[in-house]
Amino acid sequence: MVEIKTEENLTAMREAGRIVARALAAARELAAPGVPAGALDRAAREVLAEAGADSPFLGYHPEWAPVPFPGVVCVSVNDAIVHGIPDGTVLRDGDLVSVDCGARLRGWVGDAAVSFTVGRARPEDTRLIGAAEEALAAGIAAAVVGNRIGDIAHAVGTVCRKAGYGIPEGFGGHGIGRAMHEDPGVPNEGRPGRGMRLRAGMVLAIEPMLVGGGGDDYYTARDGWTVRTLDGSRAAHAEHTVAVTATGPRVLTSL
Repeated sequence: MVEIKTEENLTAMREAGRIVARALAAARELAAPGVPAGALDRAAREVLAEAGADSPFLGYHPEWAPVPFPGVVCVSVNDAIVHGIPDGTVLRDGDLVSVDCGARLRGWVGDAAVSFTVGRARPEDTRLIGAAEEALAAGIAAAVVGNRIGDIAHAVGTVCRKAGYGIPEGFGGHGIGRAMHEDPGVPNEGRPGRGMRLRAGMVLAIEPMLVGGGGDDYYTARDGWTVRTLDGSRAAHAEHTVAVTATGPRVLTSL
């Protein structure tokens, strides 16, 4: 069931979204060669704690995962697409890093992700990250009253495919509100004019995930969480929590 949010609800979600944005900014600022992935998680934890928020990621334990997730952020490096565990892995010059973060404040959740390079960027990584951000912008632009979920999926997928990148099947965005994952699902590829019609008050996490090698295949690492590209190519992930409103899409997870 899709919950339609009121303006008061959206205001509360915007507060949670700002915390997510600050946590992502803190993690990104800290990222440098020689810094362990776990340090990014600690930086995000400090932001959440100072704001009086908690994490919908920490302790999250879906039925397919062998253990609860141990961090407040996912830190996915190079060929990791999503769900990377923020452990002792040391970041190196030229790494491509995706950080995904959620925050819950007074019962409302925000969720966003950003990709960036550490130190000197490879031109191909810059292009990949740029395409992920472009795909996210296209998906947001399609999140208008009267459109359908398929219009968002088509907008995202068109950017990804035109750039020659792969799209991991089965991964995509989702509704969000009182819980991190709500209806409806928001695929990263699809046919326009299909799926649920968008109504004012719907809130969606739109999150393109791109595989640099062009393939769609992936596997889950031995830790049971990290999703990696099968061809070993690098991946990028971009995400915002977006409200569908009568005046157009409203991003809730910007600074």
